[in-house]
Amino acid sequence: MCGIIGIASNKSVSMNIINALKKLEYRGYDSAGLATISNGTIDEKKCPGRVEKLEKILFQNPSEGNLGIGHVRWATHGVPNEVNAHPHSSEIVSVVHNGIIENSNELKKLLEKEGKKFKSQTDTEVITVLLTEKLKNLEPLKAVFETLSLLKGSFALGIIFKNQQDYVIGARRGSPLAVGYSNNENYLGSDSYALKSMTNKISYLDDGDVCILSKDEIKFYNSKKEKINKEIFTLSEDKSSVSKGNFKNFMIKEIFEQPTTAKTCLKEYIDKIREEINFYNLPIDPKKINKIVLIGCGTAYHSCLVAKYWLEEFTSLNVETDIASEFRYRRVRFNRENLYIFISQSGETADTFAALDLCKKENVKTCSIVNVVESSIARHSDCVMPIHAGPEIGVASTKAFLGQMLVLYLLSLKISEIRKDIETKEYKRKINELKKIPDLISDSLKQEEKIQLIAKDIYKSKGSMFLGRGLSYPIALEGALKLKELSYLHAEGYPAGEMKHGPLALIEDGLPVVVIAPKDKYFEKTLSNMQEVIARGGKVLLLTNSGSHVVSENIRFQIDLPLSDPTLTPFLFTIPLQLLSYHVALFKKCDIDKPRNLAKSVTVE
Repeated sequence: MCGIIGIASNKSVSMNIINALKKLEYRGYDSAGLATISNGTIDEKKCPGRVEKLEKILFQNPSEGNLGIGHVRWATHGVPNEVNAHPHSSEIVSVVHNGIIENSNELKKLLEKEGKKFKSQTDTEVITVLLTEKLKNLEPLKAVFETLSLLKGSFALGIIFKNQQDYVIGARRGSPLAVGYSNNENYLGSDSYALKSMTNKISYLDDGDVCILSKDEIKFYNSKKEKINKEIFTLSEDKSSVSKGNFKNFMIKEIFEQPTTAKTCLKEYIDKIREEINFYNLPIDPKKINKIVLIGCGTAYHSCLVAKYWLEEFTSLNVETDIASEFRYRRVRFNRENLYIFISQSGETADTFAALDLCKKENVKTCSIVNVVESSIARHSDCVMPIHAGPEIGVASTKAFLGQMLVLYLLSLKISEIRKDIETKEYKRKINELKKIPDLISDSLKQEEKIQLIAKDIYKSKGSMFLGRGLSYPIALEGALKLKELSYLHAEGYPAGEMKHGPLALIEDGLPVVVIAPKDKYFEKTLSNMQEVIARGGKVLLLTNSGSHVVSENIRFQIDLPLSDPTLTPFLFTIPLQLLSYHVALFKKCDIDKPRNLAKSVTVE
């Protein structure tokens, strides 16, 4: 989940590398570093911690050179410290790496037997040592290809050489890598977002590709060492602001952007005049679909779970959900009449991309729901459905989750309409109800002050539980995940009806328990489960839209949300849970936008 950057220019590159690393920091912030070629030597600077620390080092001791590479790290092999930070350099070569070299231990043992010394605990240093040896007898490009042939695992690499002051070499297998074009300056980076401030002309490396990047041109080679051409894409203009504005941090800004996210998404997919949902170029006729399989990780997987309820409610289809990291290793029985839908905010999630790649090899039909339309998952899918959320900077996803659910709800309705599983009148009614969602989200956000008081009451707790039934169950899972991500408190989400089957043993006096109980067909049963918790001393926070105060003297807090169509409650009940997690983390003085040990884009297994 690291981020890499490389720049070849006719002017000094160090500050451009720093600025690009700041954009890549969502991929990892355990350490940061860069290396440039200056006066015929490799000038390497690195440190544990954030890019701003590296920037201060450069301010005191600038790095010169028109050629350089940079790195932000999410630690896999070796603790976060200066020695393990990238780049990893010898006297003649410097390497930055995103991915995991699976046979690094094996290679390291062989190299140590040959008398080679290692300074770090990382898997990446193996690449540096191998390249240093190969460069004794080979020119750089051949040395790179020979080194790559020895590596097992995934990687995106940026490499500079002491004796080659004109170019950077990039290589990809598994991990994403893009190149950008400009005048007298060219770039490579982990994703287009890092390059977007410098150029809107982008090409993408495929697995096995190697590129040579100079200030004047970019050359591409495939895994067979054949010179190839690459399509150049023009990135879409992003009008969304990536500044915090008047907000304390990005996450709270993104929470409050959700009414706009909803408006934008609905505008893109709903024809107001015809009251019709527009989805074009579906890879398979919905009438011929045998089964829908929804695949994602983390928050995206929770959107899959919500969609399963919708699809089963609106259509007659069989629906499965799967965690991408499990799907790719199971003996899946593929069917060409199935539709496989992949959900990912970044579109670069390694496990999700690998699951998609497996589907492509089986020649089955695929769709992707992503926030980044230029991403690897988007480009390899048969059909792309953007969520139109704009850049999401906070590591813990909020508005992207809402966008994913919106697209999945619209898709569920559209499929049901095409298959005639829903009456036209009901279809139109649900579209009209959906149009109210932006305003209803705005109303839900008005609960922030009360939620802040609740957060103050519970932030010292050792753990918590989140309970829900039906559509509220995945929202309970998402609420628990947000609290874990942001505040580092133990939290678990459960189906409320499952409490009697074990989890009730965890209830003790004062334990915070969030009960999600919209006025739906599960309402009374959920309240009964709530009473079981209260009877055992649980401190209950009830979220409901019943329209009346639930009578129970032992409910600690109650949040009343706007009434809506029962199928739309996930959009509204998600909001207070996001705010709760945010304010608990704020009271605990946690790093809201960059929670410990996490990264925005999970590009390693």
